[in-house]
Amino acid sequence: MKIFSAIHRCSDFTRRKALISATTGAWKKLGFRRGVSTYSEDLELKEFLDYLENLKNYEKSGVPKGAGTDSEDGFDLGRMNRLMERLGNPQSKFKAVHIAGTKGKGSTAAFLSNMLREEGYSVGCYTSPHLWSIRERISVGRKSDPVSAKALNSVFHWAKEILDQSMELENGSISHFEVFTALAFTLFAQEKVDIAVVEAGLGGARDATNVFCSSGLAAAIITTIGEEHLAALGGSLESIAMAKSGIIKHGCPLVLGGPFNPHIECILRDKASSMDSPVVSAFDPGNLSRIKGFEINKEKPCQLCDIVVQIEKDMQLFIELYDVRLHMLGTHQLQNAVTATCAALCLRNQGWRISDESIHAGLQHTFLPGRSQFLASKESESLGIYGATILLDGAHTKESAKSLADTIQMTYPDAPAVLVVAMASDKDHLAFAREFLTGMQPEAVILTQVKIAGAKSRMTSASLLKETWIQAFMELGIGFSDIGIGSYSKFVEDEPDCSAGAWKQKTILAIGDSIEDSLKTANGILKGRKGNRPGIIVVTGSLHIVSSVLAHLHG
Repeated sequence: MKIFSAIHRCSDFTRRKALISATTGAWKKLGFRRGVSTYSEDLELKEFLDYLENLKNYEKSGVPKGAGTDSEDGFDLGRMNRLMERLGNPQSKFKAVHIAGTKGKGSTAAFLSNMLREEGYSVGCYTSPHLWSIRERISVGRKSDPVSAKALNSVFHWAKEILDQSMELENGSISHFEVFTALAFTLFAQEKVDIAVVEAGLGGARDATNVFCSSGLAAAIITTIGEEHLAALGGSLESIAMAKSGIIKHGCPLVLGGPFNPHIECILRDKASSMDSPVVSAFDPGNLSRIKGFEINKEKPCQLCDIVVQIEKDMQLFIELYDVRLHMLGTHQLQNAVTATCAALCLRNQGWRISDESIHAGLQHTFLPGRSQFLASKESESLGIYGATILLDGAHTKESAKSLADTIQMTYPDAPAVLVVAMASDKDHLAFAREFLTGMQPEAVILTQVKIAGAKSRMTSASLLKETWIQAFMELGIGFSDIGIGSYSKFVEDEPDCSAGAWKQKTILAIGDSIEDSLKTANGILKGRKGNRPGIIVVTGSLHIVSSVLAHLHG
């Protein structure tokens, strides 16, 4: 049984509770601090979750064209400002760091939040999306645990009358994300956090999180600029950069991640200059960062890194961090770590107490499920996979595909790999496939499908994905063999010539009816082609397929 699907479909409360209780103890064994061990608390949120379910949810339906641009087509930020005003402008009660960017926002937010927590600050952290529970999007206080159901219920019931009034005044147009963002900021104010680290949802200028004034913003961060949500953000890299630059506020420092195309960085710097905002770049010539090695301790991989920041222009920032053990893997995560470090130094420059030791510890203690996450052997075995390593990563853009391929080459350079892929309909499937096949040649690609944000409206069929991958194979001149739907062992039986040497050089392309079938097919291909040679199964294309695999661990 697919446990989480059963939980969400189950209308009988007693049976629903039993299903969750049956999984709670097993989830704790995973060791994740965010979400899984307290999933059963969501039962207490029925009224709140039902309320949200009736609101417009663009994560399920997809974002309208131009919605993230600062134009007539953009989201109505005035609506969000009016809602915040009715709630007493809670966002004015604390300082905030606002993070926008195509990739790396959540990881950078996690790194920075943990640095601040290590120093002893009470931190409100707001990110999206979530893997298991919507509570994962909010953390409050000295720990990174998801907000409790009790706290979320409390702020919801406190605000419900205002929300109802606002919904009536705004003709029912307030969205799921706007309500949840407003409640997060209200909770941060009620809990009197020292500082909030806030990830933008889409773009920046018209995003519901963009309600901070210059006096309340400690720093803005723009991590990267890529082509995701292209239609919603104006159709070009330039329009995306303009949309994300909307979080820059007058006189507030801007931290740039990168790397950026030169003309895109000029757009961001010009906007900062017009706002009299100092700019700090994680790619400043004085900064040095490197991955020195990779190690696995008790099945927990990490990369050993050095980070040196030495910036003279606009702001004088300096730190030397050696032998940092990052559990967030890949060169892209090292870059996110450098970006977060620059942001912490900006805060220190403004008078915030943040020691080098807290920055170092915060980096080392950061881990997010579904980002270059290697399952332990017992977890893989519980999925019926023996002798192969399973890697979960929510990559879904061409940039993140390249980063993931690079991470695989760094961690398991000689291991045969099989990809299991499912994607949302609004992603660039061809660019994703091209980038992967350019960076590595897998033994096989298994295509499947999963619901996106619990709905089918943005789901991409496996057959449609297969057409895209076939196009990528042909464009790149890579040989492949399409075995259709079914097991690899049956295909071998039906095709006696498939053991020939030439055939073994081709990448297998297949469709999996489900996550379970896809993993079994992947494992069968590795064993059939490579015998006892250890291989790696990479589950990717969306955080939603990652969530689905994790849900099956103890199903």
